[in-house]
Amino acid sequence: MSSIIRPSGTDAPGRVDTGRRSLLRASGTTFLSATAVALLAGCERMASQAQAQNGTSAGDVQILNVALGLEHEAISAYSIAAGSGLVSKAVLPVAVQFQSHHKEHRDALIATIRKMGGTPVAAKPDAEVAKALNAASLKNQTDVLRLAQRLEKGAANAYLGVIPAFGDKGLAQISGRLAADETSHWEVLSQALGDPLPPKALSFGA
Repeated sequence: MSSIIRPSGTDAPGRVDTGRRSLLRASGTTFLSATAVALLAGCERMASQAQAQNGTSAGDVQILNVALGLEHEAISAYSIAAGSGLVSKAVLPVAVQFQSHHKEHRDALIATIRKMGGTPVAAKPDAEVAKALNAASLKNQTDVLRLAQRLEKGAANAYLGVIPAFGDKGLAQISGRLAADETSHWEVLSQALGDPLPPKALSFGA
C-alpha cells in the first residue's frame, strides 16, 4: 500500500518516513545498488558478484527501510480492516490474501536489510496506524475498500517511480514485480467496488 499513515519523518528513533513521496525522494538522491536488489530477489550468487564489482550503495538500507515501512503499515491496515467488523465473510479471505502478499514483501525486505548489515525499521502498533488512518470514520465495507484501493494504487506508483533509477533493466524488474502485486490488488478492489476500467492507457506510474 501507499502512504498508509501520514509521513512521520525520520527523526524519531526506529521510524522512517513512509509513503510514495518519501520513497521517490530517497531514490532521487541514491538508488538501490545491484547488490541490494539481487539480495531482495533472493539471488545470492548474483549479489556476491555485484558486491565484488560495484560494492554497496550507502543509501541502500535507507531506501529498503522506507519500502519496509510501507509493507509494515499495509499489513497493519489490513488487520485493522479485518477487525473492524465492516468487512463481509465473502471479502475477508481476499483481504487476508492481500495481507499475506505484503508479509512476503516484508520478509524479503527484512532479510535483505540484515544481510547488508542494517537494522530493519520496526512496525508501528496497530492502534497508532488506526489513529493516523482515522479508522473511526470508516462506516461500511465500501469505505474500507475505497481506502485500500487508493493506498494500493499509491504503492504501485511508488514502486514504478523508482524503476528509472536502476541502470540494469534486469534489476529494475524486481521493483516492477512488486508494483505488479500492488496493481493486482488495486484491480480486484476496483472490481469489488464496481468501478469502470481506467478510461485512458498509462494510468499507473504517473
